[in-house]
Amino acid sequence: MTENKQAITNSLHKWRFFRSGGFDQVRLETGSDIKQLNQLDPKLWATLSCPTSGLEFDDRTLRLIDRDGDGRIRVPEIIGAVEWTAAALKNPEDIIKGTEALSLEAINDSTPEGLQVLISAKQILAHLGKGEAEVITVEDTADTASVFANAHINSEGLLTADAAEDEAMRAVIKDIIASVDPDAANNESPTLSEEQIKQFFGEAQAYSDWWHQRDRDAANLLPFGEKTEMAMGAFEAIKDKVDDYFTRCRLAAFDLRATVPLNPALTEYEALAGKNLSEGTEAIAALPLARIESGRPLPLEAGINPAWAAAMAAFRAKVAPLGTADKTSLTTEEWEALCAKFAAHKAWVGNKKGASVESLGLSRVDEILQGGYKESLAELVEKCKVLAAEINTITAVDRLVRYNRDLFRLLNNFVSFRDFYTPGYKAIFQAGTLFIDGRSCDLCLRIDDMAKHAELANLSGIYLAYCECRRRGGEEKMTIAAAVTNGDADNLMVGRNGVFFDRRGADWDATIIKIIEHPISVRQAFWYPYKRIGKMIGEQIEDGRRPR
Repeated sequence: MTENKQAITNSLHKWRFFRSGGFDQVRLETGSDIKQLNQLDPKLWATLSCPTSGLEFDDRTLRLIDRDGDGRIRVPEIIGAVEWTAAALKNPEDIIKGTEALSLEAINDSTPEGLQVLISAKQILAHLGKGEAEVITVEDTADTASVFANAHINSEGLLTADAAEDEAMRAVIKDIIASVDPDAANNESPTLSEEQIKQFFGEAQAYSDWWHQRDRDAANLLPFGEKTEMAMGAFEAIKDKVDDYFTRCRLAAFDLRATVPLNPALTEYEALAGKNLSEGTEAIAALPLARIESGRPLPLEAGINPAWAAAMAAFRAKVAPLGTADKTSLTTEEWEALCAKFAAHKAWVGNKKGASVESLGLSRVDEILQGGYKESLAELVEKCKVLAAEINTITAVDRLVRYNRDLFRLLNNFVSFRDFYTPGYKAIFQAGTLFIDGRSCDLCLRIDDMAKHAELANLSGIYLAYCECRRRGGEEKMTIAAAVTNGDADNLMVGRNGVFFDRRGADWDATIIKIIEHPISVRQAFWYPYKRIGKMIGEQIEDGRRPR
């Protein structure tokens, strides 16, 4: 209570409170109260979040308030909705009225945002043949919004493949999405932004230029023609080992005394003698490629380390066009010339551009670049921007009409629980009425996760009956938690049937599937321990009668 008083003291706005349910709740009575909600400490709010579905409230309004689209509404989003509505209306007191129809005269045309909403509202009415109307309703905005249901863009102007009119353009959009955002390509309706289009064409042009550089300088970049990549693989497989061989030979030429230690010592062979050997033995592969001598060429047939014989044979076969097919050895000069040939190709491969579009293939990339699709997509983007702006203004009108009608009611079920504690009202979280065992239960909540709900519900001290409700032959199902607050629980048990009427008047067959037991009244609380003992004794006697 001390913290609550301090929070009230720190607020610049003077609030009034009422006490219900064992705690102080703020009264929302004036437009000023609503406009100053950002000053009310969150500790004084009755709740801090609520879902956007499963409540007895307009789902569309809840989704509009849920600006981050996470399926829950929190305090900052409520404050944002209040501030936007208060700014869009001339008089914040209109929010309290909660009228079905919004007067055009009530819209604040002194701000650019309010003026745009007013202009759009008049356009909507004119489109519906109500140009002389002085009010606009949810039905009016809902009808107009449906015009854009198949526009295949959203409020940000993002494209989908269906936004294009012809199949070729749709295929291009799909290819672009697959290139710039592969993960989104698997979504039901992947979108494409203007920035992603620019990114794609930049990558596509870079990839095309890089690839065609090979064609312009084929003699240098493709020393083995179309087989260069295959030859490159064979070359890379033995390059380090051949470099090692020629380096050892140059050391032997530098100092003949190095020849003996640069070749394997007899002790190394002696260490191998007692082992089971194969060409894949690591110790053999670590030996020099061939016998080391000053100025000795590399043999290509006899005298090759057995562990490298297969790799050298592949090298000789695939690099044959260089002139090694009829040679039985390779000099250091010939090796260096060969390395230079591959160096240019290797540098070109290492400088690859546009990797994100490579999966499309060069022919498809060139087809897109040369087909005029860049310009066509730019035009489509501009068109979608215009449509997105129109959709946003219509959405703003729809938002204002709904907030004007629904926001005050939501506040009285979020900031405080006024509707719950006021006779004659029902809170938006009350799902309906359960009739069972000759009684009616008005405090019924729709439950999505019974197990999770029951973990905390046990702390409430309330007798709760969880019921599975079925309608239309069992095709429609939902689970409710009904609070039993009067009478006794003698005839309430799992499997007991009743009837549940939702807030729309539809009836559901209800069956108790779980009970959280707590005393329902003072009288039952007195007798509760004795009934538990009697039940336990009865169960033990019944168990003793069962045949063993």
